Amino acid sequence: MTETGVETESTEGLPEVMPVGDDFVDGSFAAVDLGSNSFHLIVARYSHGQLTVIDRLREMVQLAAGLDKRNRLDSACQQRALDCLSMFGQRLRDIPPDQLRVVGTNTLRKVRDGGQFLADAQDALGHGIDIISGMEEARLVYRGAQTSLPAVEGKLLVVDIGGGSTEIVVGDDSGPLVMDSLHMGCVAFSRKYFPGGKVSRRRFQKARLAARMELRPVAGKFSRHQWALATGTSGTARAIASVLLLTGLCEKGITLSAMKKLMRRMIKAGHVDEISFGDLSDRRVSVFSGGLAILIEVFAALRIDQMDVADGALREGILHELIGRYQADDARVATVQSMCSRFNVDMAQAERVAAVAQSFYEQVAGTWNIKSPESRSLLVWSAWLHEIGIDIAHARHQEHGAYLLANADMPGFTQREQHLLAAIVGLHRRKLNKGLLDQAGDDRKQVVRLAVLLRLAVLLNRSRIQDELAPVSLQAKKSGVTLVYPKGWLKENPLTRADLAAERHYLKSIGMGLRVRAE
Repeated sequence: MTETGVETESTEGLPEVMPVGDDFVDGSFAAVDLGSNSFHLIVARYSHGQLTVIDRLREMVQLAAGLDKRNRLDSACQQRALDCLSMFGQRLRDIPPDQLRVVGTNTLRKVRDGGQFLADAQDALGHGIDIISGMEEARLVYRGAQTSLPAVEGKLLVVDIGGGSTEIVVGDDSGPLVMDSLHMGCVAFSRKYFPGGKVSRRRFQKARLAARMELRPVAGKFSRHQWALATGTSGTARAIASVLLLTGLCEKGITLSAMKKLMRRMIKAGHVDEISFGDLSDRRVSVFSGGLAILIEVFAALRIDQMDVADGALREGILHELIGRYQADDARVATVQSMCSRFNVDMAQAERVAAVAQSFYEQVAGTWNIKSPESRSLLVWSAWLHEIGIDIAHARHQEHGAYLLANADMPGFTQREQHLLAAIVGLHRRKLNKGLLDQAGDDRKQVVRLAVLLRLAVLLNRSRIQDELAPVSLQAKKSGVTLVYPKGWLKENPLTRADLAAERHYLKSIGMGLRVRAE
């Protein structure tokens, strides 16, 4: 523990070299996991096909312990979090923004009226914070665990008990097959059932019953799968395995019988202060009882015989996902393709629109200051997805599409990316929705300009004919665009001429000009 209270994690026993692909330039990457129990930062350098960890920081902020009955964070907890994030922010100053991801989990999902705290937290860190869903957390945990383990012949079960939630995943080499996020965690359970570190048979019975009730509706879908290896991730599993080894109850990993023996010893002691937990920190000891009760019930519900402990978890999953975005392994592409399939998108039309939109992008990106991998990707993905709302109804399908994109589980996408994509699709035709523009906030200018490119690409492909790109070019100024076409072309396409006249009116409503001229 440093003088500041931030722990520099020991690298002993951790996979400091994690193999990845070899088709990307060298660079530094970082992941920040704002968990309900601990805040973690990991920095790694990519070089010669490997991701090598060069720094780790951790502080047990215990965010979940700062929640009151109305899910409001107390001021002391907020200050602990902001102090920690300020230190993290200093370490992250030299990391390129697109090679860094910060995620918040269960407590930040639950906190009420947390807008100001989130703004303060982002200012302290110097980077945006993406509050991810429980299912996205489970997916990333699985990826982190999988990359830290030797190859498994068969399926893998991953259990991650955090401070406020528990993620359970069964998957194989291709990724998760079934997963869930349950509302139970070591901090929340320890506060409720073991206040002040008091332990008794009745307290364990109540905690285990609560865990059993959470697990009962989902246990069946996991038990239908036969896994070759069960593994626990993060601090709870690591702490339990450590204490079982220390007490001689288990020679390796975790077993149900060993955990029950440990539970009986804790009940006999009556208080966590009366038990030797080795080198566990006081804050980890304070949430040990709740985590043990949950893991005992997970073993019982899923009929687990023995569990190993994986070194990789959420933050390692984030790192590998970031690397994947620079290789042929971007989870967002798979998500977009899946949504196109699910909502019966006409991919021939989607690709025609995407081709025109990309052509326009290349012509105006510099002038409009939208030349970035993010802008290009958002434009292409919005072109692929612009018609997903038709599967609901053709009338106002842009609004249906925006709703689907804003509210669907979209693995790999940050909350911000998802909302930007929804806005661009929602603005791709007819009258521009001022509400979507307002929601874009600081990204409004980028959203407007990408939406204009998509609108024009859709307009020029209205006939849905497989042909060469329309013989037009685009010129841009800050407040508008000029569509340049060959002489006589517009006269031969009266529907396009009428659509452009209507489009001029729509764009004028948001202060964007549209000129059309022959050359």
